[in-house]
Amino acid sequence: MSVVILLMICSICVAGGFLWAYLWSVKKGQFDDLEASGFRILHDTTPKKENNHISNNNS
Repeated sequence: MSVVILLMICSICVAGGFLWAYLWSVKKGQFDDLEASGFRILHDTTPKKENNHISNNNS
């Protein structure tokens, strides 16, 4: 019976650790804007330079 109590205490400590990590990440702003990173790559406005110039060095 004492093993069950020990496992319950350990599981409550682990659950408390996960709760603390979740609250810490919310406080630090990890979940503020989940959409911007995904759309940022779709709206790339910098033009790509194509280098189609073939140099002919036959002197």
